[in-house]
Amino acid sequence: MNVRMVFLTAIFSLLLIPGAAAQTRPDALQEYRSGNYERAITICRSEITANPNNLESHVVICWSLLRLNRYNEALAFARAGRNLSRYDARIIEILGEIYYYQGQNTEALQYFQEYVNLAPEGQRIEMVYFFLGEIYIRLGRFRHADIALSTAVHWAPGNAAWWTRLAYARENAGDLAEAISAYEKALSLNSQLSDARRGLDRARQALGGR
Repeated sequence: MNVRMVFLTAIFSLLLIPGAAAQTRPDALQEYRSGNYERAITICRSEITANPNNLESHVVICWSLLRLNRYNEALAFARAGRNLSRYDARIIEILGEIYYYQGQNTEALQYFQEYVNLAPEGQRIEMVYFFLGEIYIRLGRFRHADIALSTAVHWAPGNAAWWTRLAYARENAGDLAEAISAYEKALSLNSQLSDARRGLDRARQALGGR
């Protein structure tokens, strides 16, 4: 091999090194999407240690911790993320979910309503309306639940379970005809839903008894 070829080979090898390094760099988001939540958490912790202002790492670690039902840990990182970016819709939605799963309805409502105002067509908007509906059911505010869950199924019309919850809210609000319609929609999407079947029979019996 002549000197020119040796030189070109060396240059080519150097050019490959950054690419190889980039390919082997851990990707927390990819690990999260693959269901490797513990691995994603480990990567994010390392990234946050290296750069405490890394908002993306705060978001991904919160998502991963939520998947593992580790709400107190997620809350600490969510609050830190909130301090980094007051109006980041992802962090706001995360805070809503944490408080929802912890049964803190007032706080969850606050964050979910803030998300709706901030990102009315955000990537998590259908889930936020579902959570709002569930909170209103917990509170016995069934007409509010109807509105929220109606919006949720507007965004996700193929979700049979959500149609069932909408029907349940309507049934408890006394809107039996509308409840029957929603139960029937749920069963048209998934005929195996026992909750929807029982609810439909219950609503039909109640309506017939009037």
